[in-house]
This record gives sequence, structure tokens and C-alpha cells, in this order.
Amino acid sequence: MSTICMQVKVTGKVQGVGFRQATVRQATRLSVDGWVRNQDDGSVSALLCGDTEAVEAMVSWLGKGPAKAEVDQVEISACAWQDIAGFVQL
Repeated sequence: MSTICMQVKVTGKVQGVGFRQATVRQATRLSVDGWVRNQDDGSVSALLCGDTEAVEAMVSWLGKGPAKAEVDQVEISACAWQDIAGFVQL
């Protein structure tokens, strides 16, 4: 089993629609560690660390988000492994 860490930026209608809370629930279901937070520019950023397949599934989910979200774009960049336990909303 290989592990990866990704930094993700999601743009569109992603604030004020329960995006962060839904992201925490989905990451917990997939056993992905990291965090999610709102940005001043209206986007949402997340750090995703874990099993490669789980992180890829999480990135795919972020492309849709929760029902009230309207995702325009997901920017993904690999980053150095960060030893984080659990997934939190910042």
C-alpha cells in the first residue's frame, strides 16, 4: 500500500454550502487524514494524506462536493508527507 499527500484548492460556490463539514465526513469515511479550510478568496483548501486510492477518491469527490456546492475547478499539487492523525476543519 502506497501513501501520498496532496494539497487541493477548490473554487466555485464552495463557501456557505456546508462544503467543509461534508469534506470532513467524506475524508473520515475514506480514512484520509488532513484538514480543510476556507480561504479569503472564496475558495476552499484541503490537505489530504493517506492511501493513494483513498486520496484519489477524495479528490474525485471534491470535484463534485456536497449537493448545494457548485465546483468550478479543483487544483491539485503533490506535497511532502505530513504525519497527521484524523481529519479536521480549520
